[in-house]
Amino acid sequence: MTLPTVAQKYRQRSPLVFCLTNTVVTNFTANVLLASGASPAMTNLPGEAGGFAALASAVLVNLGTPSTEQMVAMEEAVASASAAGTPWVLDPVAVGALSVRTDFARRIVQQRPTLIRGNASEILALAGKDSSGRGVDSADTVQAALDAGRELASKHGSVVAISGEADAIIDANRTVLVHTNGLGLTRVTGGGCALGAFSAGMIAVHEDPFEAAIAAHGFYGLAAEKALAASNGPGSFAVAFLDALAATEPEELQNLKYEELNHG
Repeated sequence: MTLPTVAQKYRQRSPLVFCLTNTVVTNFTANVLLASGASPAMTNLPGEAGGFAALASAVLVNLGTPSTEQMVAMEEAVASASAAGTPWVLDPVAVGALSVRTDFARRIVQQRPTLIRGNASEILALAGKDSSGRGVDSADTVQAALDAGRELASKHGSVVAISGEADAIIDANRTVLVHTNGLGLTRVTGGGCALGAFSAGMIAVHEDPFEAAIAAHGFYGLAAEKALAASNGPGSFAVAFLDALAATEPEELQNLKYEELNHG
């Protein structure tokens, strides 16, 4: 795989990532995109979302704090992105735990997102399986969600990324586990949500969204490892992580530890 090339193109092209995301993580997500070399756009206004999506390099739909107005904007953005051939990412935050967002996610996923990114419980719930999530926290393992991820990938033509002890990246024919230590990200609000935006930017610059998702999760995880080593707690980790995103070089992906699984 050409993982360093994906990261190089990301830095060179500075993709414009249009984020319809949640109010808790907007600032951190924008800073992650800026630190890593992309350009963020953060708006949720119906009437503008469709036009913005057509201009963007990629679109993120994150269901962390949905409102009626925001869901209208999300549907506009997805329709426009689909018509323009713009890649888009669905992050089904807390799906399965709460009914309104679960119903919305199961409807909008029919529009075939380029990438579906969530934790194991969210992926299980989105696929209609039993899950043990508690809000945004997963009580299920990545291993337990692999079959659900494969089902979603086959049904919707999407790449599926499952975050956890090792991140699983899945498409209709392939499954890869990315091994990095992202422990520090679990102690900072927005660590996973910002990964959805970062992944959208990577997918925007590379023709194979499966490879782009691996590169995104690998690069993000390597930066998290550096930040964990350089920090003394959650507050300093958040700052160190932004610095690490800016300092990590694409060539470092050559040494990324990942494992290809039997797709059966």
